[in-house]
Amino acid sequence: MSSGAAKAAIIGWREWVALPTLGVHAIKAKIDTGARSSALHAFAVERFEQAGRSMVRFQAHPIQRNDDYIVTAEAALLDEREVRNSGGQAELRPVIETLVQAGGAVWAIELTLTNRDEMGFRLLLGRQAVRRRYLVDPGRSYLQPLPTPLAE
Repeated sequence: MSSGAAKAAIIGWREWVALPTLGVHAIKAKIDTGARSSALHAFAVERFEQAGRSMVRFQAHPIQRNDDYIVTAEAALLDEREVRNSGGQAELRPVIETLVQAGGAVWAIELTLTNRDEMGFRLLLGRQAVRRRYLVDPGRSYLQPLPTPLAE
């Protein structure tokens, strides 16, 4: 085991996390080391310019099986990348950078925006988001404490 892995905390295959800069205080995330990138269920995605920067505005349903609760967020558009979904279909997705919070830890990740309506989890954290930070125990869930709102 590498020295980085020896210090890594353990997370389960699913965890409660927050996306504080997007206004998502709690969302169930599937930790998927088979996926390189992370993905958030997003809809009504619109690209726009603001002060010379490419931006994206979108809506999300952070709570599974609840389409009434909607979060609207804006973020700088980092890139658009072709990503293969779980069905093997290539899809061009907007990519943003945002903060993710698991337990007391907060760090920046890249996140693709896509329609995950048919998926069991509204957020998928891929291996780039958790590498050198966590070891994943595929037989356990919810090992990290619920995220508490960050101080403004």
